[in-house]
Amino acid sequence: MDLEHAVGRCAELGNITRLSIFRLLVKAGKNGLPVGQIQSSLGIPGSTLTHHLQRLVRVGLVKQRRQSRVLHCEPQMDAVRELADYLVSECCTLRSSLFTEDEIDKIQVKDTR
Repeated sequence: MDLEHAVGRCAELGNITRLSIFRLLVKAGKNGLPVGQIQSSLGIPGSTLTHHLQRLVRVGLVKQRRQSRVLHCEPQMDAVRELADYLVSECCTLRSSLFTEDEIDKIQVKDTR
């Protein structure tokens, strides 16, 4: 991941509505939720929800799939892991006496796949 992609993903998650949508999808698990359920759960008007979902899809945080007449939205956890890895990839490379080894271990992301 490069800086531009990281900034794009962080910017989209920096919006309260998009972050709420994404967190709901993460809670639902890898199969996500139908758009109608997202709308009713969060009380977001349809056109507004469409706008926010398109932005999350554009940066790769959400994938949409159609099942018959129902549009499902799925969180892309690999994209989240990639962003988290990027954010901490150089953690403590400029080590100083500010951090103990235990504190450094707590900061570093563990791979939970």
